[in-house]
Amino acid sequence: MQQAYTQMCRGVSRVLLAASAVLVFYIGQEPSYASAADSPKLEVRTDSGGGIRATAQVLFPARTKIIQGLLTDYSHWPDLFEVRMRIVDIQVESGIATVDLRIDHALMPGERRLVTETRVVSEGRLVTDLKDGDFRRYRRVWMLYSSDDGTQTRADFELVVEPELMIPDWLLVMVTRQELEAHFRLLTQKALEQTRLSSQVGPS
Repeated sequence: MQQAYTQMCRGVSRVLLAASAVLVFYIGQEPSYASAADSPKLEVRTDSGGGIRATAQVLFPARTKIIQGLLTDYSHWPDLFEVRMRIVDIQVESGIATVDLRIDHALMPGERRLVTETRVVSEGRLVTDLKDGDFRRYRRVWMLYSSDDGTQTRADFELVVEPELMIPDWLLVMVTRQELEAHFRLLTQKALEQTRLSSQVGPS
């Protein structure tokens, strides 16, 4: 009993030390967008069921087919995030993609395991649910809509996440906001690259 309590205290101590470092880093950090209109409408708050809930409306300067292609390119998921992560395994069966990730996060000492199942429920709707790992809750939903004569994509995004490790809600909210802003920015950059490559492909 005493040993378990000691280990728990050490874990909390490590989280608090990591939290201090992360807080120092994030204070004063502001996302960079071309204009205020380009900035996603993002809200992150604590959730009554535990953890946090994030919702966003994002406008991507690319066709829906390109955005959905990037979101379902599972082997390159780590390229869409600033948080360090690696793919351990990917299995796709009956339209369900099971992705086994290892996440190296400043708030969670050591690698954390996240195993998810992603389904393309309907055209433009992607749902990712927790299957296994070091999280109590994880659910991500993308809804993609064609916009501006098909040259842009309007997206509704929702994320519910609760790590098993104890992290102060206020800190989880702050860090999640920063990481999602980076995620949307990286996704936009990849989409623009894909759009440019597509425009260069012409008849031989």
